[in-house]
Amino acid sequence: MRLPTQSVIAPSGAEESPAPKRRRAARARGWLGSWQAKLVLFFAIFGPGFITANVDNDPGGIFTYSQAGAQTGYLLLWTLIPITIALIVIQEMAARMGAATGKGLSDLIREEFGFRWTFFAMLVLGAADFGNIAAEFSGLAAGMGIFGVSKYIAVSIGAVLVWLLVTRGRYRGVEKILILFSLIYIAYPISAFLAHPNWSDAIRNTLVPSLRGDNTYLFLLLGLIGTTITPWMQFYLQASVVEKGIGKKEYALSRWDVISGCIVTDVVSFFIIAACAATLFVSGHRNITDAAQAAEALRPLAGRFASLLFAIGLINAALLSAAILPLATSYNICEGLGFESGIDKRFSEAPAFYWLYTALIAFGAGFVLIPHLPLLRVILISQVANGVLLPVVLTFMLILINRESVMGDMRNSRFFNIVAWTTSVVIVLMTFAMIATM
Repeated sequence: MRLPTQSVIAPSGAEESPAPKRRRAARARGWLGSWQAKLVLFFAIFGPGFITANVDNDPGGIFTYSQAGAQTGYLLLWTLIPITIALIVIQEMAARMGAATGKGLSDLIREEFGFRWTFFAMLVLGAADFGNIAAEFSGLAAGMGIFGVSKYIAVSIGAVLVWLLVTRGRYRGVEKILILFSLIYIAYPISAFLAHPNWSDAIRNTLVPSLRGDNTYLFLLLGLIGTTITPWMQFYLQASVVEKGIGKKEYALSRWDVISGCIVTDVVSFFIIAACAATLFVSGHRNITDAAQAAEALRPLAGRFASLLFAIGLINAALLSAAILPLATSYNICEGLGFESGIDKRFSEAPAFYWLYTALIAFGAGFVLIPHLPLLRVILISQVANGVLLPVVLTFMLILINRESVMGDMRNSRFFNIVAWTTSVVIVLMTFAMIATM
């Protein structure tokens, strides 16, 4: 007769039977393997959101953050929290539309709203982007000027480099180089630490809003918000998601690419403001006319190395933006007009795309080399064009992302619509207020 099986409890300190050990080890290996697979997949789709958000810190953005720190100290750091939330909301929608539809934003606008609206958007966007491209090359000239390099040499070589990068590469290779450029923004946190900010004041002003009613504070507040989201960013991000082949299955991880990019770019902004607050504001050197002046002013206050890193960050930002902005404009216009586009296509397969990219680089760089050019007026006009186009682009996006025929089950939820519409309205109002103030 078989005896009934009895459970035996091992006494304390006794050797555990091998079966439970093997089961726990198998579960641990499965958990670890799952996370390893997710990490590999994340880095496979990583890039579009991170690059797009970091290009937001272009020479114009760096100048705005430098002014905020130089003129108001740490007082405007609190704006970076709502700015980051707004950036995440809008960028997430653009990337989600690309993943859900497999089409760029220009494509969707043309299909859903017709050619007239598309032509208007492309016309204003092209004009605004041209002014922005000229501003990026101007930032390159200013940054290299710190090292005694003539703008004619710096801009000419820079234009050739970014042109070769895109026209002679393929998407995966170009993206890796752009990610590397984005990582060089680490120069700003290092520069800020060398400036020795008052960290307790910086953290307190980040968490607790400080409001003032003077014109300088209001102008800078509007400037920080108004430079956060520009129309080209949405077009470029969506086109990049499509060209990389990110679909519905990959989008859960792609969202983290967007979120991480938005957080990193505004962390960099935090350190730019902190560096200038700790040096220029404290010393009373508060009147700067471009980001290069901020880099030069840091030298006697925070040391030569801090000034050098600030300048390197400016040059890097100018090169990255000078590569991305013409690319974004070429994507937008070619998609909207129905021409073939994409870095993975050969010149013969997408001639309009590559000729347009070439023309934007050539004319944008050439514009900066015109003697006695009133570049500040050009930048101002481009910002006005951005302000006119932004509400149109955001309205298109919010209508499209709520259409079941376009998005299927990836439409906005009610809560997300409330957040997105509120964010969009605030950004639009602030942008127009900034333009009116300017």
